[in-house]
Amino acid sequence: MRRFLPVLASLVASLACGTGVNYTSAIGPRYIGGVTPAVRDDVPPPPLRLVTFNIQYAQAIDSAIAVLRSAEPLRHADIITLQEMDAPGTSRIADALGMSYVYYPATIHPATNRDFGNAILSRWPIRDDHKIILPHLARFEKTQRIATAATILVGLDTVRVYSVHLGTIVDEGPGARRDQVHAVLQDAARYRRVIVGGDMNSHGIGNEFRAAGYAWPTEHNPRTAKLWNLDHIFLCGLTIADSASTGVVQQIRHASDHRPVWALVSLVPLGASSPTSPPPRGRLN
Repeated sequence: MRRFLPVLASLVASLACGTGVNYTSAIGPRYIGGVTPAVRDDVPPPPLRLVTFNIQYAQAIDSAIAVLRSAEPLRHADIITLQEMDAPGTSRIADALGMSYVYYPATIHPATNRDFGNAILSRWPIRDDHKIILPHLARFEKTQRIATAATILVGLDTVRVYSVHLGTIVDEGPGARRDQVHAVLQDAARYRRVIVGGDMNSHGIGNEFRAAGYAWPTEHNPRTAKLWNLDHIFLCGLTIADSASTGVVQQIRHASDHRPVWALVSLVPLGASSPTSPPPRGRLN
């Protein structure tokens, strides 16, 4: 019974909070800023340090900054995907780390009456970005979920990055989360190199990425939230050295109810045979 108490508590909270106000436009609100990185022509570029972190309702920003600055696997991250963010919190983290950012809110969350969405931070130039509105509203709060997408110039190559936050097990069934993943995969099918990071609110949903030809380096990581391993990174056109090149930071100074996940990856040479080569487009239908 104790395993299901967090789920019951979340359900009660959902019923008590009312409904959110969704940002239904595909073009905004949109926030960009931070430190603009110089264009670099590293050939090949150095390994990329990736981090994904759900910072609960963007409430403990000072603690989150301290963790991102001090934890050795997170320091000097090249690309960070953040979830449950608002614009002020995103800007503060980007400024503290010396990174550029793009942020889109999905909704005004009824639990906080503040914006709630996803951000991408980068030490490499962000070339373009947009918001993907994911299918299916939450059962009780009627809030929507989104993915924030950005194309990042890494050396002389481009990498498509997605910061994703799928529906919870209270808000959505497994089929709805699969539909949300397929919306991201459909957009990503246009790109040779893809990074997807975020809170998947499921472990098994990683099989959808694997079926689409993505590598899943975080599959066997320790749990990232309560009893489950929910936060993941998926790769296409990039490779991870070995199982020691990913992990979860445990000491997070009460920054969130999730723990940050990291991975160290390299770009696969174009034309090389790799398990992360883009799948046939027909598999995404």
